[in-house]
Amino acid sequence: MSGVDRFFGISASGSSLRREIVGGLVTFMTLSYIIFVQPAMFSEVGAPYEGVLFATCVASAIACFFMGLLARYPIALAPAMGHNAFFIYTVCLGLLVAKAGMDKAEAWKCALLANFISGVVFLGLSFTRVRRAVMDAVPDCLKYAIAVGIGLFITLIGLEYAGIVVPSNATGVTLGNLGSKPAIVSLVGVAVIVAFMALRIPGAILFGIIASTIMAFALGAAPTPEGVVSAPPDPSGTLFALFKVKMSQIPWAIFIQALLVFLFLDMFDTVGTLIGVGEQAGLLKDGKLERAEKALLSDAVGTVSGTLLGTSTVTSYIESAAGVAYGARTGLAAVVVGLLFLAALFFHPLIKVVGAAVKINGGLPTHPMVAPALIIVGAMMFKPVKKIALDRLEDALPAFLTIVVIPFTFSITDGIAAGFISYALLRLVQRKVVRKDIAAMVIAAAFVFYYIIKP
Repeated sequence: MSGVDRFFGISASGSSLRREIVGGLVTFMTLSYIIFVQPAMFSEVGAPYEGVLFATCVASAIACFFMGLLARYPIALAPAMGHNAFFIYTVCLGLLVAKAGMDKAEAWKCALLANFISGVVFLGLSFTRVRRAVMDAVPDCLKYAIAVGIGLFITLIGLEYAGIVVPSNATGVTLGNLGSKPAIVSLVGVAVIVAFMALRIPGAILFGIIASTIMAFALGAAPTPEGVVSAPPDPSGTLFALFKVKMSQIPWAIFIQALLVFLFLDMFDTVGTLIGVGEQAGLLKDGKLERAEKALLSDAVGTVSGTLLGTSTVTSYIESAAGVAYGARTGLAAVVVGLLFLAALFFHPLIKVVGAAVKINGGLPTHPMVAPALIIVGAMMFKPVKKIALDRLEDALPAFLTIVVIPFTFSITDGIAAGFISYALLRLVQRKVVRKDIAAMVIAAAFVFYYIIKP
């Protein structure tokens, strides 16, 4: 194994072969919930379950291999939480179906095309300094607020998947029946995740999903699996589906808006995760990640391959910190995660059961076995709120509006717009505009123009 050691620099980094392999396993356990969640969420717009499952695993594996072999960092990649919510609920259901009148069968393919183009652009930007300029244009208070707002959005989706929150004609949403089978199943899963996290047991979210699945079977709320192991799922339903969109039916104003937000979110998620995990692993030198361009390239390759296969933005996962905490320091850990993603394909009959929909009163579909993961992940994304200067109105108000508008409107775009516009207005009123705020002002003006001309 000396060749492996030299290539990845295992000994030089103070690690060992065992630490890298087990660290990769730990990372996979902490983020494997996405294998269950992603196909379940895409089923909301009618995308083929097996195709999305195949795309999720294969695109994640490709990105992990790039990260491990090219950038040689212990950072795993998979379809991003938050991006998938934006893809399904804001772009597909909110913009393309509700506003543009597209059929669901066309909407998710159109969204994939926008996501693909954003990935190609991000791929190009990975070789330039434009990415850094865009990053610097966004105020810190909004960077943190966007993450928190998306977290609340994901938690709301999780609560609806659990049947804990249900639609209401009077208030939009209201408390559901906590005694229903989906609610009980989900609450058991949440309780197990919280307990395991409190005990610092790796893979808490995965164990929560397993616990909720066992409870679902016990209550008769889960379908009978068609088997345990089988050949990989059929990818034909989503493979290159983005190229099947009828160009004449694309609402270009909405399409470009979605494309820009996909690009915007990918930039912030990627850079934030790389810095966070890199700092914990001691990979930063003078505050910089040496092979950042290669890491960003891995991210972009993941998104491009993922959209071609049939899934949303693939990005670096903060859960990689779990493997780093165990001792992983090199790209071998990322390669291990990629191999485990591929192995998961052979267990898709069980995965399909976990993501199955369960109907409650009124025929509302729920996904109680994956709901706990969404609820807890959303809660974990609330951490950046402590970094917002809440004692400064010019930072606190734009951040607050961003955080609340995202879940209240079911639109990440509108939340970002509210943040930028209020930030610009406060800076102008207080006469505190400095040079670094000019780009933010331009973005705010663009949002104002958009709301003026939009139908």
